[in-house]
Amino acid sequence: MSQSLHLFTPSSTGVALPKHSLRFTPSVSTSNCRLPVTSFQKRCCFSIRASASASSDPKVIETENGKPEILPHVTASPEPAAVSSDSASIEVDAVTEVELKENGFRSTRRTKLVCTIGPATCGFQQLEALAVGGMNVARINMCHGEREWHKAVIERVRRLNEEKGYAVAIMMDTEGSEIHMDDLGGGPSAKAEDGEIWTFTVRAFGSSRPERTINVNYDGFAEDVTIGDELLVDGGMVRFEVIEKIGPDVKCRCTDPGLLLPRANLTFWRDGSLVRERNAMLPTISAKDWLDIDFGIAEGVDFIAISFVKSAEVINHLKSYIAARSRDSDIAVIAKIESIDSLKNLEEIIQASDGAMVARGDLGAQIPLEQVPSAQQRIVQVCRQLNKPVIVASQLLESMIEYPTPTRAEVADVSEAVRQRSDALMLSGESAMGQFPDKALTVLRSVSVRIEKWWREEKRHEAMELPEVGSSFSDSISEEICTSAAKMANNLGVDALFVYTKSGHMASLLSRCRPDCPIFAFTTTTSVRRRLNLQWGLIPFRLSFSDDMESNLNKTFSLLKARGMIKSGDLIIAVSDMLQSIQVMNVP
Repeated sequence: MSQSLHLFTPSSTGVALPKHSLRFTPSVSTSNCRLPVTSFQKRCCFSIRASASASSDPKVIETENGKPEILPHVTASPEPAAVSSDSASIEVDAVTEVELKENGFRSTRRTKLVCTIGPATCGFQQLEALAVGGMNVARINMCHGEREWHKAVIERVRRLNEEKGYAVAIMMDTEGSEIHMDDLGGGPSAKAEDGEIWTFTVRAFGSSRPERTINVNYDGFAEDVTIGDELLVDGGMVRFEVIEKIGPDVKCRCTDPGLLLPRANLTFWRDGSLVRERNAMLPTISAKDWLDIDFGIAEGVDFIAISFVKSAEVINHLKSYIAARSRDSDIAVIAKIESIDSLKNLEEIIQASDGAMVARGDLGAQIPLEQVPSAQQRIVQVCRQLNKPVIVASQLLESMIEYPTPTRAEVADVSEAVRQRSDALMLSGESAMGQFPDKALTVLRSVSVRIEKWWREEKRHEAMELPEVGSSFSDSISEEICTSAAKMANNLGVDALFVYTKSGHMASLLSRCRPDCPIFAFTTTTSVRRRLNLQWGLIPFRLSFSDDMESNLNKTFSLLKARGMIKSGDLIIAVSDMLQSIQVMNVP
C-alpha cells in the first residue's frame, strides 16, 4: 500500500515568518498520515492531506476557520512503463550505482572524500583508480606545479566524468601570501635530521644551490627573525632553532627531524609566542593568487579555496570579482580556516563563504596543539549551523605517505572527524606524492562507512539546534519542510529521500539535517551536480524534470528501476524546491 503526504503552502510575499511557528511532528497510522499543524497567520494558512491507495473516499480536513473541507482523493502513482534506452537520460556516479545494486541504500557512504592530485596521481589511470575508490572532489594545489600541468589534470578529470559517468568536482587551492619555502630545486622532498645545520635564505642561486639550503619567498625574513627563535616548517612537522644570521642567510639547527616538502609554510615563534606581525601585513590574496584565480575561472573549476582568510571582506571581494569575470559562473568559494585571524572572525567568514576547510596543519602552527581538536569541533559545528559544507584536512593519514598502513591514532583521528558529521575528509600529501594513495583512500572510505553505520545502529540523533538561515518567507518554509522530512525519514525508517532541486539549495538543507537514509539529489545541470558532490549524504543525479511532481516521480521511478537502483515497495520521501511539499510513498 503506497501512501502520499502533501504539505501545501500558498504563495505569499511580504509576510514575516514567526520563529518556530512551523514546527510539527509527523505521525503515521496504517490507513492514513496526519501532521498536526500550527497556523501562524490567518491569511497564511496551509493544509495537509494524506491518502492510502486502499481507499477511494475523499478525505476531510479541518480548515483554519474550523469548518470541514472535502479534498479530492490522491491516488497512488501508476506502475511505470518499462524503459530501456531511456535509462541513459539519468546520470549517476558509477560506483554509487554499483553499491546501491549490490548492498542497498544503507551501504552508501555519507562522508565525502577529497584527494589532492600530485605526481603520484595525475595520470588518467591513477585518477580513475581514485574515482573508483570513492574520490568525490579532486583538489589541485597551486602551491606546486605550473598552470599547464594543472590544466592537463583538469582535462583528465573532465574526460573521466564524461567517459566513465562520474561527477568528480574540481577544487583549486590558492597558495596564499604567507611565508613559505621554495620548491626545493625541483626535488619531491628532503629529509632534515636531528642536529643538522640548514640555511634559509632569500639569496638567488643559479642552476645549483649549496647543500642543505632553502630559499624563502619573503624578502624581509632575515631581518625579522632573531637568534633563538624557533622556526616551524609545515605546521611543526619539522622544527629548527635560529643559531646565526649572516646577511641574507639564516643558519638554523634541526631540533625535530622530519620530511621537508616543497613550498611548505614557515612560521617562527619567540618566547613561546607566534611572531605574526609580518604575516598580518601581507595580503590574503597575492598577485600570483589573482592570476591563478583567473586561470581557475577560465577552466571552470567548481570550487576555489582561499588560503589564510582573515575576514569576510576578502570572500565578498573575491565573489564580486568572479561574478564580474564570468557572469554565468557558479564557482563556490571555500574559506580555509588556518590562522588566529580566521578563528577570531569565524562566524562572519563562514557566513560569507560557500564552505570552509579546517586546515589543521597551519592552524596548529598558530595556536597551541592541544587547542586544535576543540577548534576543529567548533568550526564543524558553525558550518553545520550556517548550512555550509566543511572539509577536515591536513595530516589525516600522514604516515601513509611512506607506509602502507596508518597508525591507530590516525584512524582514531579520522573516526572523530566522521563522528563530528563533517561533510568531507581530505588527503593531501598522502594522495599527491605518497607511495600508497589508493590504500590511503581505502582507509578513509572504510573508516567513514564503519563509523556512520555505528552511528545509525546506536540511533545517535544529535540534539544540535539548527538556527534559521533563510532570509525570506519562502526560504524559511523550505527549511521547515527539510527539517520535518528528515525527522520523518528517521522515524519511519524510509529507504531514501528524493529532492528535486535546480539550485541545490533544498538538497543542502536536507544534508544539514544528517538523516539516516541517503539523499538522492536530482538536478538539471552538470555543474550543480558536481558541486553537490561535496556535501554530506547527497547522491547527486543529473535529470531533466518539470514542475509536475507526479510526472517527475513516475519518470524517476522508471529510470531507477530500469537500472536496478530501487525496487517496488521501497519507501521514499520526496521534496522539491519547485513545489513546497512533502510526499511519502512506496515505489510502485
